[in-house]
Amino acid sequence: MRILFMGTPDFAVPCLDILNKEHEVIGVYTKVDKINHRGRKIEYLPVKKYALENDLKIFQPNRLKDENIIQEIRNMKPDLIAVVAYGKIIPTEIIDIPKYGIINVHSSLLPRFRGAAPINAAIMAGDKKSGVTVMYIAEGLDTGDIILAKETPIYEKDNFETLHDRLKDLAAEAIVEAVSLIGEGKNNRIAQDDSKATFVKPFKKEDLVINWNQNEEEIYNFVRGISPVPCGFSILNDKIMKIYEVEKNNKIYEDGVTGEVVGKVKGKGPVVKTKDGSVIITSAKPQSKKRLSGADLLNGNFIKIGEIFKGVEQ
Repeated sequence: MRILFMGTPDFAVPCLDILNKEHEVIGVYTKVDKINHRGRKIEYLPVKKYALENDLKIFQPNRLKDENIIQEIRNMKPDLIAVVAYGKIIPTEIIDIPKYGIINVHSSLLPRFRGAAPINAAIMAGDKKSGVTVMYIAEGLDTGDIILAKETPIYEKDNFETLHDRLKDLAAEAIVEAVSLIGEGKNNRIAQDDSKATFVKPFKKEDLVINWNQNEEEIYNFVRGISPVPCGFSILNDKIMKIYEVEKNNKIYEDGVTGEVVGKVKGKGPVVKTKDGSVIITSAKPQSKKRLSGADLLNGNFIKIGEIFKGVEQ
């Protein structure tokens, strides 16, 4: 099958790789290169790197809603367009061009967590499973008919990074299966139940602040759901501290306020009071310092008993 691929980040690379091995990828659309602000050097994004290494034709338009771009795609005569984390809206004028339409891989079990950051959202919500959904592109945001979905458990020790990496491999399995079904005329078109839909917006800085008034479980899920990126943070002594890992302590402290450092666990790190208990900070990065273990945070006096994390409602 002649496939035009659209994608940008690392998550999309396994999908492109398997399609390139089993079908004919006639071109790759990806976002414009980033510029490293320190060295002012151009940084190729993961999908472009793969395309260059595999001699695939690369297109990097600033926008797709351009008649020249649309005609360019028409002239390529793709059987199918596959979209995986491209990061751009597909205009309606392009949807009808391919013989078999346009499919998209979304990193959640739709209709749960439509929109941005679905992997983070599943962990933060305390979900026990996640997955990927292959669907047809429609005009609404992640609203298209579902071809298939694949599930994976969310393990207690998962964070965004570990679940992301598992889902990107699952996405490759799902997309190649979906393309085969489409080619054989055996594909499903299952309408989504909009009444069960939930939405996730892109993170803003204020969304990443740890709310110590939440309970132990909520804080644990919040921290691991955005670790290592975009990473939760709190304010200590008027400085930002990024917090990468916490452990549930399962211990209640009567004294102190939420957000207060109320103790320490030898070899692990400082203990912070929460709404219903406490958590141990086991990995964090003080402002202008490197990432440290919880034990090193204590040994270096970066966090002291009696200090209070702020930046949230107290």
